[in-house]
Amino acid sequence: MSPLRTLPAAALALLATFGATLAAAQTDPAAPAASAPATQVDGMAALDGEWIFVEDRTEGRPVEQQQPSMSTKVTLRVEQDALVLLRSDGEVRMALDGSATDIPREGRVSRYRGAWKDGAFEYEIEMVRLSDNTRTGRIWTELRPTAEGLLARVVVDPPTPMESVALCRQAQDIALPAPATASIDDLAWIAGAWVGTRGTGGATSIEERWSPPLGGAMLGVSRTVSRGALRAFEFLRIVQRGDGLVYVAQPGGREPTEFVLTELSATRAVFENPRHDSPQRITYELSAEGALSASIGFISGGRPQRFDFAREDG
Repeated sequence: MSPLRTLPAAALALLATFGATLAAAQTDPAAPAASAPATQVDGMAALDGEWIFVEDRTEGRPVEQQQPSMSTKVTLRVEQDALVLLRSDGEVRMALDGSATDIPREGRVSRYRGAWKDGAFEYEIEMVRLSDNTRTGRIWTELRPTAEGLLARVVVDPPTPMESVALCRQAQDIALPAPATASIDDLAWIAGAWVGTRGTGGATSIEERWSPPLGGAMLGVSRTVSRGALRAFEFLRIVQRGDGLVYVAQPGGREPTEFVLTELSATRAVFENPRHDSPQRITYELSAEGALSASIGFISGGRPQRFDFAREDG
């Protein structure tokens, strides 16, 4: 599950170039070979590492529309003469001499050019249609290391102009929340089989099934089915740890991610992990009518994604 996006569709289409098939990246062979001055490499060292979205710094943007400028997690590798943007599907190596790195896609190419300038790494992505060599879009990005963390500024050119600024930090520099004092029995109201639907005509069903508190833990499983096919599943746990509770999520059975209980009432529980890219906050609430809702989102800003459940009959 991931938080809802609020960018215009055209802007999202342009930003999707970050997730292109990067393994096919090729450095422009016609560009002159050159190494960056040592002072540039020294300044760029602060960019190296994995950066997590912390806060939207875009001027005038409403709280409910706040979001990352690039991605919830950005991984960078600094080399002697280049900055490398790493992704799960490959990487883009941007040489400091301004030469181009082309990422071919169906019928077009995304052309990256970058340079270290005035204490920041600036690069642009130019989208070019191959049939007539026409530019169809442009994204300009500035990555500036500061005492607060990494400021990522992104400007999307027409057809949908958009500017966004976000603060990112490395995980070890993000403060962990203060845990709330609680016992596993305080969450007995989550136990049970809960079902809900989404989409037109309820085409997608989502369910969560939680065991009662026992032995300091509650065990859960989530399943999403759309048009008769399994689309997603998740193993879940809420475990007693000292005087507090920890929510453990394993989407698709992957490695566990932990969220600490930070708020608790008789009908509401909030779990947080600001060092996780997305989600960072998970909230469960029980309504006066006995319905359960679960929402996921960021620690700061944005519009949480909400899932509504009714208790399964029988």
